[in-house]
Amino acid sequence: MAAHDHVDEQGRVEPPVADGEVATLLGFLDFQRATLAWKCSGLDADALTATTGASSMTLGGLLKHLALVEHDWFSRSLHGLDRGEPWGSVDWASDPDWEWRTADDDAPERLLALWEGEVARSRELTAQALADDGLDTLARRSWKDGRTPSLRWILVHMIEEYARHNGHADLLRESVDGQVGE
Repeated sequence: MAAHDHVDEQGRVEPPVADGEVATLLGFLDFQRATLAWKCSGLDADALTATTGASSMTLGGLLKHLALVEHDWFSRSLHGLDRGEPWGSVDWASDPDWEWRTADDDAPERLLALWEGEVARSRELTAQALADDGLDTLARRSWKDGRTPSLRWILVHMIEEYARHNGHADLLRESVDGQVGE
């Protein structure tokens, strides 16, 4: 942590307020990741499988889904790697919501370790891409329409993905134990 970093009440390092593009993008992504970790912290299996309203979404499902999203964007798309386990043996065509559906079967420690492992790997792979061609690094896997996103696009998309799901996490956590905030 740099001397100018500010840590909020929940222990999250806030994004830099006046730094370069890379530090700003990575700062916002890590802040969103830390928000999900905060919303899921200290919860048992019952809490991680709780739903609210008409939705079947759970905090455990969010952890497993975002672990998959980290893996798919940084390992698979950006670096062109094949899906490793637990993702590689899933028949995604017949079970496209596998991560959401199976999260209730995983222990809280397993879900958190899976997500943390994918985040750590994503950070390593992002650092490699930044060292190669910076934010202009193109993904090794193109989309079906032939377009290829840059690392810059992937980082902005990941910030959006976490921010959207952190809104879900806010509601789910409040329904579990009343904890509110951002």
